[in-house]
Amino acid sequence: MDLELLRRTLADAGEPTFRARQVWAWAARGAGSYHAMTDLPAALRARLADAVAFSTLTLADEAHAKDGTVKSLFHTADGRAVEAVLMRYRDGRRSLCLSSQSGCPLTCTFCATGAMKFGRNLTASEILDQALHFRRIEEVDHAVFMGMGEPMMNLDNVLAACARLPDVGITHRRTAISTVGWIPGIDRLARCEMPIRLALSLHAADTALRSQIMPVNDRYPLADVLAACVRFHEAKRRPVFVEYVMLAGVNDRYEQAVALAELLDPKVFKVNLIPYNPTGSYDGSGPDAIDAFRAVLEEQGLRATVRLTRGRDIAAACGQLAAARA
Repeated sequence: MDLELLRRTLADAGEPTFRARQVWAWAARGAGSYHAMTDLPAALRARLADAVAFSTLTLADEAHAKDGTVKSLFHTADGRAVEAVLMRYRDGRRSLCLSSQSGCPLTCTFCATGAMKFGRNLTASEILDQALHFRRIEEVDHAVFMGMGEPMMNLDNVLAACARLPDVGITHRRTAISTVGWIPGIDRLARCEMPIRLALSLHAADTALRSQIMPVNDRYPLADVLAACVRFHEAKRRPVFVEYVMLAGVNDRYEQAVALAELLDPKVFKVNLIPYNPTGSYDGSGPDAIDAFRAVLEEQGLRATVRLTRGRDIAAACGQLAAARA
């Protein structure tokens, strides 16, 4: 819900300031409507239902994968497309992938969102409403800003949403912000009091190749980005997670693994190899190639894991559901 509109509506009605906290507490616990908020006067519940939409987002489509992953496509009040994903794991984790923008202006060539027209930054309430949608389904405990958009370009609203995520069940230490290397945002996150994790979308150790698949590298060169990540580590004493999408014949060769290991300080970085969920631009590396790449990294002393693929049967990669509905 639009929390600022909620506050103004309650103030205009002469309600005490604690009413806004009451409403938010109910929403954060997964209430499905104002009418479920039984410690609010019935007349106030009715007034809120008329004056403040329960969500700033409208569900436009939803896909359910065999592995339990749920991908939702929302529309904002002005018709912008927004995607979010709930990932269910066998160990009980319930993790959310949240969007910070509608579309993305940075045009990474492997990303379906990058091929979309950029819409706008999302408000803090629009970000929170993605999480609240899934909280109404079940309890959630992890979140990553790895959906549509570059979170560091909308950091005010992302951090405002992060401040409230613990009420939904997601602590700051279980929240991560992924960036393609937007240095001002990395430095600002290093100064942030909330202990939010940092993830770097890297995908190539070679500068020319990285610029080819991620044009932002021309604006913020990789060496400068890694220096910013080191500053983050020094400030937070927390590892920086490197996301490396495995693209067949593009960035998955032996010498590229060696170059990646030589580039990254194992005291600072941990690599997460990501099997590619094809969007039409590239083919994904096969399991044997991914295992071989990881083995090289580990031989060089760099910690590396392979991300468990979720939602492949429902095109759960960022931007795919919105593109299919476009």
